[in-house]
Amino acid sequence: MFSRFITKHQRSLLGRLLSENFKSQAPWYGISILAMIVVAAMTSASAWIMRDIVNASVVSKDIDQVFMVAAGVAIIFAIKGIATYVQSVFLSKAGNNIIARTQSKLFKHVLKQGVAFHSKYPSSELLMRITNNAQAARAVIDLIVTSFVRDLLSLIGLVAVMIIQQPLLSLMAAVIGPCAIWGVRILTKKVRKIMEQELASLGMIIQNVQETATGIKVVKAFGLEPFMQQRMDKYVGDVETRSNSIARLEAASSPVMETLSGFAIAGVVAISGIWVLQQGNTPGELMSFITALLLAYEPAKRLARMRVSLESGIIGVRMMYELLDHPVDLAEDVDATDLPDGPGEVRFTNVDFSYTSGHKLFNGLNISFPAGKTTALIGASGGGKSTIINLIMRLYDPEGGSISIDGADIRKAKFKSLRSRMAYVGQDTFLFSGSVKYNIGLGREGASDDEIIAAAKAANAHDFIVRLPNGYDTSVGENGANLSGGQKQRITVARAMLRNADILILDEATSALDSESEALIQQALTRLTRGKTTIIIAHRLSTVSSADNIIVMEEGRVVQQGTQTELLSTEGAFRRLYELQLLPAAQSLS
Repeated sequence: MFSRFITKHQRSLLGRLLSENFKSQAPWYGISILAMIVVAAMTSASAWIMRDIVNASVVSKDIDQVFMVAAGVAIIFAIKGIATYVQSVFLSKAGNNIIARTQSKLFKHVLKQGVAFHSKYPSSELLMRITNNAQAARAVIDLIVTSFVRDLLSLIGLVAVMIIQQPLLSLMAAVIGPCAIWGVRILTKKVRKIMEQELASLGMIIQNVQETATGIKVVKAFGLEPFMQQRMDKYVGDVETRSNSIARLEAASSPVMETLSGFAIAGVVAISGIWVLQQGNTPGELMSFITALLLAYEPAKRLARMRVSLESGIIGVRMMYELLDHPVDLAEDVDATDLPDGPGEVRFTNVDFSYTSGHKLFNGLNISFPAGKTTALIGASGGGKSTIINLIMRLYDPEGGSISIDGADIRKAKFKSLRSRMAYVGQDTFLFSGSVKYNIGLGREGASDDEIIAAAKAANAHDFIVRLPNGYDTSVGENGANLSGGQKQRITVARAMLRNADILILDEATSALDSESEALIQQALTRLTRGKTTIIIAHRLSTVSSADNIIVMEEGRVVQQGTQTELLSTEGAFRRLYELQLLPAAQSLS
């Protein structure tokens, strides 16, 4: 019967959801289901015993029998209370574990994805899917278990009591079922679309909060508070409107059930009264039947509304599996091995790459980064400098050719082995919430306090750190909000110092700093790059003058390379950049 009210795709989702979670939570669900069976049995028993209560007190007037029946009532409700407690505790235990496991599984899958995936899914949407959708999975399972065990068994038991006590009256009461189902089917058709729109609006609310918090300086500087508030009011209003619509649809099943049940019960009471008063039926049988009928109302109403509630929850389940089923576009090779030990030479051999189909950025690119030397990549934006770094770190894979480290193709290397050979310092400094010591310590797992302090000293960061309120234990705030730009950058340099990797990647590491901070970091970088295979991206030529090799990129091609002296001795792109940047500065000083 249930399959008639959900689509084939929804049945597939539910089957997958139950098969993946029931097995792992079998002990807790088993205990909970047994408790629900007891609850259902005691509910039916409470209706059945009404016959004995009335007959003992009204018909036979036997005080001993009344006491026995009273004791039976107490036992029935005590058992029902204990079973209800057990059902609730173990159902919650299983549900909470499902949420925890699902959120962990979703986050693990997100971590495996490449950079392209995170461009497709904004952080606000990922946050909503990892939190809300895991809750939806738990809610759907709880709904199915309670509906098909507790409510359905309770209803079956109570209907059995009704049929045994009054078969003809039971047939009359049964007319409300098909009418209620028909009414609920009409309501559920409207829920799906509204729920999808509501989840989209929730994502926009999260995104608006994130953008406001991240860009608060821009918001304040440009007086965007009214705009951000207006945008938030719209999103919140959309969610409120759709939530009210869903609430109305879910609540609409109640009047249908109330009205139909009221007519059915009124008719049953009238007819049964005639049978008792005029045809001699016992009042106990009538009372047992009416009690069963009244008790059956609530589980019947919940079962009738289950389809509406299920429609709301299954949207979240579908979105959860969309994320889980998203293919990992940058997977580790099944036969991956550790990179061989070596000095750290990086080589591009006939590399093809494009971000969009039909427009190749690299076409047969060949570049080498000698071990232990510093190579600088310069050129206009869009020339491919950052892409080279992304490919070396294997944030993307080339479409053709190979990238090797010490002769080994990085696509055949384990991610952990590859990343352990590299340290990265970028222009956009990112710090995690936590202390200064915690952020530096992320450079190498298991580093001691002495090693962290030594790295900070080498990065010219120790002096300002010890002046912070709690020294190395000072919280940096959200993404280093409690520190200046130069302080944050020196912490990232200290993190790279601690890693002590063979290959060092510097992506505009000093471009956004004042002269004093830049000087301190340049001193630190000189120590950091000594003896390392260093790859530098820079727009300011003053930062790459001492590089062993300078590669000039234009539109994905190498147009020049050599030392600064060699490049200045010939006409070309480097000399034009030099004349634009350094000659005017030198002339102004003279």
